[in-house]
Amino acid sequence: QVQLVESGGGLVQPGGSLRLSCAASGSIFNISGWGWYRQAPGKQRELVAHITNGGSTIYADSVKGRFTISRDNAKNTVYLQMNSLQPEDTAGYYCNFVKITGRTYWGQGTQVTVSS
Repeated sequence: QVQLVESGGGLVQPGGSLRLSCAASGSIFNISGWGWYRQAPGKQRELVAHITNGGSTIYADSVKGRFTISRDNAKNTVYLQMNSLQPEDTAGYYCNFVKITGRTYWGQGTQVTVSS
């Protein structure tokens, strides 16, 4: 059984920062990578950032230079540091990880609202 729990979302003013956390428990092995996705109302879920088991990262163009994905293997936790937040970053943020078998596990999401 796998459980992913996101935290750290909230309301922030434009230009502000938040750090999201995603703590995993259960059958956490043979993971090929971790990701953060977001979904705004009426839009499709989109990739925000991804980190491979080897530590390589990729980012959506819209967040490059502002967001940073990282992980703490000892805590089975992945983070998303979000700086210079803008209203268009408002969305539900979801973490996942993918096993080498291709099976994907998702968290329940945390809401980020950027508004003055």
